[in-house]
This record gives sequence, structure tokens and C-alpha cells, in this order.
Amino acid sequence: RHRCPHKPTRIYDNGQQPCLTTEYVEKYPKYSNISPPRSLKPKQEYQVHRGRMEGITTFKSDYLPYDIVKRPFWVQEEYKPKTGEIEMGTTYQKDYNAHKIQPVTLVRPLERKHTTGGKLDTIPTYQDDYRSWEVQRREPSKVEHIYHPPTEKFGNSTTFQDDFIPRELNPRKSFKPPCVAKLSNVPFDSTTSHRTSYIAHQLEPKFMRSKEEYKPSNQPFEDLTTHRNDFRGLPGQLAKSCKPENGKVGSSARFNGVTEFQDRFQPWLVSLPEVHKTKEYVPPAGNMDFNSTSHLDYIKHEISPAVPVRPVSNGRRANAPFQGNTTTKEDFKAWGSCRQEIIKKQQEIPKPMGKFYDLTTFKSHYIPHQIISARSFKPVHAIVPNSAPFQDETMYRTEYTPKKQDTCPANYPSPPGYVYVNTDSQGHKFFRQLTPELSKSNSNPIPKEVAVLS
Repeated sequence: RHRCPHKPTRIYDNGQQPCLTTEYVEKYPKYSNISPPRSLKPKQEYQVHRGRMEGITTFKSDYLPYDIVKRPFWVQEEYKPKTGEIEMGTTYQKDYNAHKIQPVTLVRPLERKHTTGGKLDTIPTYQDDYRSWEVQRREPSKVEHIYHPPTEKFGNSTTFQDDFIPRELNPRKSFKPPCVAKLSNVPFDSTTSHRTSYIAHQLEPKFMRSKEEYKPSNQPFEDLTTHRNDFRGLPGQLAKSCKPENGKVGSSARFNGVTEFQDRFQPWLVSLPEVHKTKEYVPPAGNMDFNSTSHLDYIKHEISPAVPVRPVSNGRRANAPFQGNTTTKEDFKAWGSCRQEIIKKQQEIPKPMGKFYDLTTFKSHYIPHQIISARSFKPVHAIVPNSAPFQDETMYRTEYTPKKQDTCPANYPSPPGYVYVNTDSQGHKFFRQLTPELSKSNSNPIPKEVAVLS
């Protein structure tokens, strides 16, 4: 049960230095100074080839030029139309019956134009306030690098100049039609079938269903449950606890030993700290002069506010009131819009007009019968009271014998029956137990060494 407060170390460590000798070091025989075998692996270094490089390759030595013969061109046969007439009749044209179809009328509102023939002649504020400034072009600060062509002539020819044979270019004639839009001279007709056939209808008011009022029931609430109906409280005794008595293991005598705290921490004479008293503020004698050097030397100047630097507006300003009417306000008026009615397809089956007769075959043929509940053969769950006392004796209570709890000797500063030997490097104390064992030749007690950690 002892828990060591120090780090986990070896139990029988006497604080000596660890031994570095092993069985391999003792038994391994040493040989003479023999160097390891030399590695024959070549070094990873670039080896320069000292010979001269020949310009002959396998392609140059094996390649043989051949005469190029043009591939024969296949001439396409001339198309010859067949003689006679083609019969264009099909089974669809024979069996199909043509019907007269009228164009679908689009339901769209008429477009009403509100335009005036007057011309808007105004000057914007940007054109009135903005004036062009004469800005001089800034000279570039780039250093000029004058190119000096070489005086000697370049006399080396390239492979392209040696092998290239100039030929005359014959561009092909383009048969692509010109991408030019064809404009029509006929004026645009903006009238559509939707504009001519649309009729605006007024919407009917939306149907609102009235909210039903809650009506509570007149019958009283039946709160009798099966538990309340079947449960009956029966008298009985509480079960006796089978738990053994929790006896306190300890002694009421006063502890007369010496603890580690009493041994190490001795009472010291402590003096009370000195209280530092603040000095009382004493105002200086005489009147205080509030004039400073800045206040005495400062000279107040009358400064006019800075005038903003803005360009002079040379626009024409008239005294007439401003006309806020624009073409947008005159041409675009607010329209009284109404919600469009949903276009529904006309139902082919007419709706019934009479009252709904809700009598079904189940209601007409159903005959109510009186229900006879089945008899329950379940036994009655009743508790028979017994006046005899409850036998709570168990094998644990009859056969249990309380034992005395031993205290670990490491909890004592000096365990009774032990002699102090030495202290470990980790702070563990070793004691030796004295057991009086009588021998045949000598009657002195034989000491027995036992390690006790503290």
C-alpha cells in the first residue's frame, strides 16, 4: 500500500555508479589492427573524354538517299444523273388528312407608346463645369541606348539557307460569301396577335374562409386510470439492510510521535511589517502664477480662411426656374396594374349542383351488435400479509470475522522494530528488521535486513 513520492527507481540501489561491463565486452577477443576491405566501387565523378569527337553519326552512315516518286492521284468519276422522273409520293401524304388550323392567340397587353416630338436640349453639369487644361508632356527620363551595327559582314550560312529553294506563292481564291447584313427597306411592323386580341379582365375578390370557434365539451373529464382502479396499498415492513457495520479502525489515544513537518520546520520569530505612513500634503505658501512662456509670448494674428482653388465656371446661368421634366418622366407613367387571372382549361365534366348524399354502403348495411367482453383468467395479484418476522441472516454475516488492519511501517519516521542503515541517492531510506531467533550455539538475536521505503 506504500506510494513512493520519488521517481520510480530500482529498489536495491545503493547510490553507486552503474557498471558498464557486459558479457559481450568480457568474452569478445580483440584482434590486431586490420583495416577494413577496400571498396572497389567507382567514385561518382565526371570523367572527361580526352579524345576528339567525330561528327559521324549512325544516321549519317546508314542513311541512303532515295529518289522520291509522287503518289498516283485518284481521279473522281463524273456524276451522271439518271433519266426519268422521281416519284415524290409517300405513304404519309396518302394517308394524312389535312385540317384547317388557326394561329394561337397570345394573351398579352397592348403596348402603349407615350412619346413627344419635342427635342431635349440641355447642357450637363460635367460639360458646364469641366474645362480642358493645357498639360505639357513630361519628358521621359529613360537612358537612350544607341544601337551601333557591326562593321564586319556575317559570312556564315545556315542549313536553312543551304537547303531552301525559293518558290512562287499561289494563294487560293476564297469562295466564302461576304459577311454583310442585308437590310430591308420595309418599315418594322410591331403589331402582334397578343396586342390586338388581349382583353383585360378585372379580378374577383379572394375567397376567405371564416375561422371556426372552439367549443369545449360539456361532459366531465374521466381521469380514472387502470393503475388507480387496480392498485391497493398494503401494509408491510421495510427490508432490513444486509450491509455489514462500518466500524471505524483507529485509536482515540493522542499521537506522541514526531512528524517530518515538526522535524524540519522549526518556529521562527516573525516581526510585524512596518506600516509606511504617507506624508500630509502641505500647500505652498503664496499665490500661484498661471502665466506660461507660451501664453506671454504668443501674438494673435488675424488669418482669413483658405479659399478653395476651383475653376471659374463660365456657363450660362438663367434666372428662369428649373424645369425638372424629362422624357423618362413624361413617357413612362405609372400604370394601375392588377393581378392576371389564372388561365384554366374548361372542364369537360360538369360540376354537380345538388346536395351531396353521403350515405355509403357500409353505413346502410352495418348492423350494430352489443359487445360481450371476454372473461379474464389471470390470477388475482394480491399480496398475502405475513406476521412472521423476516429472516435476514446470511452466510456472510454469520461467518465473517473482522481482522485488524496493519499499518505500513514506512509511514513512521522511525519504524518500531527496525534499525536505520543508509539513505539512497534518490532519497529512499533502508532499515534492518530485528527478529530474535535463538540458535543452538549463541543466544544473541540475528539481525535480518529488510528495505523499507519512505
